[in-house]
Amino acid sequence: MPSRTWRPTSALDVGAVLGPLRRGPGDPTFTAADGVWLTARTPSGPGTLHVRRADEVLAEAWGPGAEWLLDGLPALLGADDDDSAFVAHHPLIERTRRARPGLRLGATGRVWDVLLPAVLEQKVTSTEAHRSWAQLCHRFGATAPGNDRMRVPPTPEAVLSITDWEWHRAGVDGARRRTLIAAARVAHRLEAAVGLKGEAGRALLRKVPGIGVWTAAEVAQRAWADPDAVSFGDFHLAALVGFALLGKRIDDAGMAEELAVYAPQRHRAVRYVEASGFRKPRFAPRFSPRDYRAM
Repeated sequence: MPSRTWRPTSALDVGAVLGPLRRGPGDPTFTAADGVWLTARTPSGPGTLHVRRADEVLAEAWGPGAEWLLDGLPALLGADDDDSAFVAHHPLIERTRRARPGLRLGATGRVWDVLLPAVLEQKVTSTEAHRSWAQLCHRFGATAPGNDRMRVPPTPEAVLSITDWEWHRAGVDGARRRTLIAAARVAHRLEAAVGLKGEAGRALLRKVPGIGVWTAAEVAQRAWADPDAVSFGDFHLAALVGFALLGKRIDDAGMAEELAVYAPQRHRAVRYVEASGFRKPRFAPRFSPRDYRAM
């Protein structure tokens, strides 16, 4: 069981940094227990990583991908995230930045593991997407090395093997399954986006039919800690930013205008808004999830 001890050079909130990798409370690839457990498909094979924070960060790993995961630990926890040029232009963001100095942007260094759940979250509720993600991991993923209660995400090859009725059983509609199949066919090429970074990396992802601005941003935020990748097209985000910063509802165009002053770190500004605890007013009942399995 390889292990590593790492001492960060600045404040670090492990839970906040790794939190965006969790896809719902029942995510079989992410568990918050005695620290954080997560699984991944690495270039060396599947792996499981357990991270705890004491005076130092203590990490253990299992599986063929163990050494790769340990090598990437600092980047995963935001060691390469440079926020020195960030300026808080709004009191809410300034207060959150002071209160949450350990909030960094972490990079997994891999596209596929974060692309698959991001596509599942296209144009459906979180409940629907998280349910599909868990089912696909349990049915087409693999048992996590070192933790048989967890699962490693399905490989691109496994996704290509899924039949229509199995997609239906997992509650995934035709549009999302076509996107996932198209992405799986070129998955090895999409990993190059991590090296390109920024808009170039996002543009590479958008070459896949069905991957648009929102999905590319969701991947960029996690795979290479893109500080400027805003999830335009999100059902809730523009309203949250509008009410938090302006006290009113805005659309994507309004959010782009309001966040322009934060470029090239607009996503970082959004993360501070989300981490502030602010909740936008509710004016309607919750959207009722659909169950494609019954259609």
